[in-house]
Amino acid sequence: VIREGKTPVVEEGMVDLMAAVARSGRVEVTHDIAHAVRNSEMSLVCVGTPSAANGSQDQSAVLNLAADMGRVLRDKAEPHVIVFRSTLVPGTVEDVIRPIIERESGKRDGEGFHLCFQPEFLREGSSIRDYDKPPFTIVGANHAYPVERLRALFGHLACEFVTTSVRSAEMVKLCCNNFHTLKIMFANETARICNALGVDPFEVMDLLCRDKQLNISKAYLKPGYAFGGSCLPKDLRATMYLAKQRDVELPTLGALLPSNRVHVDLALSKVLASGKRRVGFIGLSFKTGTDDLRESPLVTLAEQLIGKGVELAVYDPEVHLSRLLGANKRYIEQHVPHIGRLMSADLADVVARSEVLIVGLQDTELFASLRALVTPDHLVVDLANIPDAGQWPCAVEGLCW
Repeated sequence: VIREGKTPVVEEGMVDLMAAVARSGRVEVTHDIAHAVRNSEMSLVCVGTPSAANGSQDQSAVLNLAADMGRVLRDKAEPHVIVFRSTLVPGTVEDVIRPIIERESGKRDGEGFHLCFQPEFLREGSSIRDYDKPPFTIVGANHAYPVERLRALFGHLACEFVTTSVRSAEMVKLCCNNFHTLKIMFANETARICNALGVDPFEVMDLLCRDKQLNISKAYLKPGYAFGGSCLPKDLRATMYLAKQRDVELPTLGALLPSNRVHVDLALSKVLASGKRRVGFIGLSFKTGTDDLRESPLVTLAEQLIGKGVELAVYDPEVHLSRLLGANKRYIEQHVPHIGRLMSADLADVVARSEVLIVGLQDTELFASLRALVTPDHLVVDLANIPDAGQWPCAVEGLCW
């Protein structure tokens, strides 16, 4: 079909594009993989990776193709660049495909051939427009040669050309699709609760998208510790109660608080796994720059550790018991007075009394002070993404990074 200039895909502009390409004589169509590899410098692999019955990725097509290409490369003198564009779960190219090609070719990645992963960001129905105006070009590679070959091929596109690791390139494709799915379900669940409340969902979502500072932005899209505070948890619970009253199902929104608790549990398990019993908290409020302890996930973690018999010391430069007023003062007096008694205004004292330090504040000056105080015997559990953690004189373990 393609050889005749016809398209197997029904899509805007595809009929004319395929006909023009076929007439140009610049495309050769073959079923002979050996002929294709021997007579080209680069292979773009775009085969299906559908779901298997158990939900895993059926990679049989791409693995069979990898073995076939490897056998051809055994007798090819020139280096060949193999670019995988099919969606592949992270680790597939380096841990699964590379051994196959190296075994079949008798060559090594980076010498006789080059493997890389370049995810597609094309939507069905608008792939031509998406190709011409992509958000970015991402190339995951371990060597400079395939990057430069792909830059020569795709560098003319009016977008940023980004190089990264093969695993990150594989992961970002899954992440993008999962994020799109999450956005679709958020909009649809919003529509369901809006409908039950007599609110126009299109107007609500339009207003939401006009906020480019927090809503449609990088805000909140950085790995960190659990969310908390006096707004997000209570408003989410209020939304779920409204839905329950009106028999509206919101499974995506309903999963947010349980998912948040998993993040707290992860931090708890990491501290307990150390086997150490003296723990210092560097930060207690729900986020940096505030003295608000209400629904702070750090307070939750502290209470859980107290329940496990762990000895705590707490330092937070923003939380001073003598200056607390109003709701914050009432909260600590009524709900966590025992934690209040564990607080110290002296960072050095907290460090000296602790074997494990839980860092929950994002503060450059605080990081510098803490780094100067810790010893090789300390373990730092990093909940704040310390930028120079690898240069500290003690072990620093991120929450999930």
